[in-house]
Amino acid sequence: MTDTFPVDVVVSLLQAASAEQEADVDELLATVSLSRRDSVRIGQELRRLRATSDRWRRRGQELAALFSSARELAQLRDVDELLGRLVERAHDLMGTDVTYLSEYQEDSRELLVRTTLGTVAPSFPGLRVPPGMGLASRVVEGRRPCWTSSYATMTQAPHDSGIDSAVTAEGLVSMLGVPLLAGDEVIGVLFAANRVEHEFAPEEISLLSAFADHAAVVLQTARLLARTQDAADETRHAYGELARHVEAMERASEVHSELTGLVLQGSEASDVATALGRALRCEVTLLDVGRLEEPVATAVDRSRRSGRCTPTDGGYVVAVLAGATLLGALLLEPGEVPFGPVELRTAERAAQITALLNLKQDATIEAEQRVRSDLLADLLSADPERHADLATRARARGIRLDALRSVVVVALPAELRHEAVRGLRRESGLIGEYADHVIALTTDADPAAASTSVHATVGRTVRAPVLAVGAGFSDLDHDLRARIDAASACVGVLPALGLDDAAVTADAYLPYTALFGPGEPRVATYLRLVIGPLLDWDAAHAGKLVPTLAAYLGNRMSPVATARALHLHKNTVLQRLERTAELLGADWQEPDRLFRITVAVQLAHLTRGA
Repeated sequence: MTDTFPVDVVVSLLQAASAEQEADVDELLATVSLSRRDSVRIGQELRRLRATSDRWRRRGQELAALFSSARELAQLRDVDELLGRLVERAHDLMGTDVTYLSEYQEDSRELLVRTTLGTVAPSFPGLRVPPGMGLASRVVEGRRPCWTSSYATMTQAPHDSGIDSAVTAEGLVSMLGVPLLAGDEVIGVLFAANRVEHEFAPEEISLLSAFADHAAVVLQTARLLARTQDAADETRHAYGELARHVEAMERASEVHSELTGLVLQGSEASDVATALGRALRCEVTLLDVGRLEEPVATAVDRSRRSGRCTPTDGGYVVAVLAGATLLGALLLEPGEVPFGPVELRTAERAAQITALLNLKQDATIEAEQRVRSDLLADLLSADPERHADLATRARARGIRLDALRSVVVVALPAELRHEAVRGLRRESGLIGEYADHVIALTTDADPAAASTSVHATVGRTVRAPVLAVGAGFSDLDHDLRARIDAASACVGVLPALGLDDAAVTADAYLPYTALFGPGEPRVATYLRLVIGPLLDWDAAHAGKLVPTLAAYLGNRMSPVATARALHLHKNTVLQRLERTAELLGADWQEPDRLFRITVAVQLAHLTRGA
């Protein structure tokens, strides 16, 4: 006899088996007439079918979530962001306490914990796993999932004290690690871990492995894209550098051609700085070797030793050298064009051109100075034969002898005279060395103005005290020698009067020159002979006899006017005059003695002896 079931019961049993409808299998079987054995068998099969259905349904949900995560990850291109999202999705899929990813380091063969989720210990992120140590190394070596329900008692992989400390600090107990594979290459290990003991089911291992496979592909793709982007950026940078280099080479070629032209045209060194600044689109200054200040002077010294451009205050300096001699420096300040190797080499070549032009210019100046000095010597010579064609030779140098009106005699140490002549080369007139002095014949009709101008120029050039004495003349042939002698005699007397840096005229000091001529000792001897007792009294008593006598002589020998000029009482002036008479003698106001005393008092006043 065949057992039959109502259709409704069969449908309900199938629905219960598929888990589409919650139903009690035993209650459904009780509604039909079955033996106990058959009811048990049918119930077991129905429950197995329902478990299988549940498992496949859950598997389908997991796969759906897996593919959804894979699609989302595939849209990311930044590697760091991708790693963070990858761990986040794995954490959601597995539902474990902690999820983290360790990246494999090819150079050191270590594993570096790059991204974590759920960790609390600060020592865990960035943890390095040495080769061959811990569960992670076993995953790398075997290229397959590895897990443990109790890390502390794990024996299948060697322990490391650093890893154990980090795991203990995090409180991790059970761990599952799966490899991230790109072909045969392990690029990392993905971990899911719990803070309690847990036996990882095959479904969990399979799920994390499947996710790791998808993630590895996406991660490797992102890395390749990043490398491609880096390569593209490097290529663009290389093209940019090449273009800049070509542009710099073109500028260097242009400035080299221009500098060559400057040499051929006989230009000056300053023109090189102008051409270099125009080519490099920056400010270039030609520095004088005698006027370098810190920190530029230190940078120039370094450039002098190395022969190369040296940085200073955002710019560069390069020494201008002729052998070991420093002729100056070029200062390059930042401009539109960045200073690269080509620009710096261009500046160094410009410094060499500057040195060449300086040497050429110096040679020209030296030759011109020798010619002018010879011309001056011939002009001042007593030999008539040396005067032949003087006017013609002077005109060839751009000098009109008939326009010269003043002579300035400059007293300087011998080692400074040559430099002083170079400094005066731009002055109009005839300049040269003669009889241990620098002689300047100028067109200035005012000897005072001429001496002032020459004194200022020479002082700036040699940076030392300068005595310049001017004298006018009307006849070049008959007056010049006499006026030079007068100015030279004045130069000899001025130091005795306390002057070592001044611009004066010979006529202003003519009385003293006539009395003493050149030679300082005569002045001191004269002072001691005429008013020595007054000088000694003032020195011993802090007195004012000499100043009072000078005021008395300067106020027409009037005691009242003298007292008014010195802001003293008349009786004080009379007392000082009485003391003067005691020291010099009662006849001190006799005309001859009074003249000598007047000269001596004036000399004492000029020499600041009073």
